[in-house]
Amino acid sequence: MSPTEPTDTPKLLDQVRTVCRRKGYSYRTEKTYIGWITRYVRFHGTRHPKSFDETHVRAYLSYLATKRRVAAATQNQALNALLFLHRSVLGADWDFVDGFVRAKKPKRLPVVLTPDEVALLLTSMEGTNRLVASLLYGAGLRLSEALRLRVKDLDPDSGQITVRQGKGKKDRRTIFPESLETAIDRQLRKSHVLWKEDVEAGFGGVSMPTALTRKYPNASVEWGWQYLFPSRNRSMDPRSGHIRRHHRSPSAVQRAVKKAVRAADIAKPASCHTLRHSFATHLLDRGTDIRTVQELLGHQDVRTTQIYTHVLRNGHAGTRSPLSVLNLHR
Repeated sequence: MSPTEPTDTPKLLDQVRTVCRRKGYSYRTEKTYIGWITRYVRFHGTRHPKSFDETHVRAYLSYLATKRRVAAATQNQALNALLFLHRSVLGADWDFVDGFVRAKKPKRLPVVLTPDEVALLLTSMEGTNRLVASLLYGAGLRLSEALRLRVKDLDPDSGQITVRQGKGKKDRRTIFPESLETAIDRQLRKSHVLWKEDVEAGFGGVSMPTALTRKYPNASVEWGWQYLFPSRNRSMDPRSGHIRRHHRSPSAVQRAVKKAVRAADIAKPASCHTLRHSFATHLLDRGTDIRTVQELLGHQDVRTTQIYTHVLRNGHAGTRSPLSVLNLHR
């Protein structure tokens, strides 16, 4: 849902946008925060939240759990948005809220495919979508992380991919699947052609993190900063209003994965994120140390990674991508 902004709080929402951009938050995060703050203000009668305190936050979060019955992750997202509002935008001197009704976390294991099922799924795909899906499994990337990869993030010589500003706004390194080197080189050549066309047409600049834009004003037109998976068409940047080429749409890959799941006759409710779950589980099954898997996934707490500990043995030297052991037929 894309909530309509209350007509009596445009200045507040402008402040939210300004702080989001100053902190380098993604446009997706900015939209999400705007949505939660809008609903929060409406819940409390559209009064300006500068007079609110922790009790107002508790009331809204408890409402989400008891009346809306949202998932625990959704409630936590709302909490982060409201803490951001009060702490970073309104300057509250409190930065913690407890005592509200917590949404229940579902006690279920993530969906994981077998190696054979992953192979069937990937061989049921083709083109760019297959390459993106292969990176989700081969490097343990989230879909958003794969689509935001820049040319300079790839280092096949060292066997690494740099994930910039992943979940929690932290950079990390993960595996460069050696079996994808040829496909990635082919994708780079395609992306380079589009970039050259854009430069010649005067549209060569790509979206950049705010701080880097100030420090390196010309970096946006450099080849190294271009997306590995650029969109087919140029579009208007919703923040700057500039016409530029964004990265490939997540929905295109999601649709392709769902279609491949059906084509491969896989009964499990698999999705793009299932490939990341399978990456972690298969590494652990092959004896990779859980701390290594934690770092590759970018989990802050090892307890998050422990959900994948179906089989755990010692030793992680020479960790290779699980994609490398699949028997792909084309």
